Amino acid sequence: MAYLLSKSNILSGFRSHLRVKEDPAKTLRRGYHIELGAREKALLEEDAALKRFKSYKKAVKQASKIGSALTILTVAACSYEIVSVAVLRKL
Repeated sequence: MAYLLSKSNILSGFRSHLRVKEDPAKTLRRGYHIELGAREKALLEEDAALKRFKSYKKAVKQASKIGSALTILTVAACSYEIVSVAVLRKL
């Protein structure tokens, strides 16, 4: 039975290699380059009214560092508690 399964896998491998390759030009996602119109260019420009809602990279980086430090501190405290309880049980 195992021989038949392995034989069918080998044959399916040959079949997949025999398939005709598709033309890469047909599989392109973006197609041809088209110049943006006036409306698209206006939508891509920065808007002064929305500027205050943007997140600032420095603030995000600082919050990330604080979060990482708190995580390390928590893991260290938990590890210390586990070790201290283990030592007390041995005594």
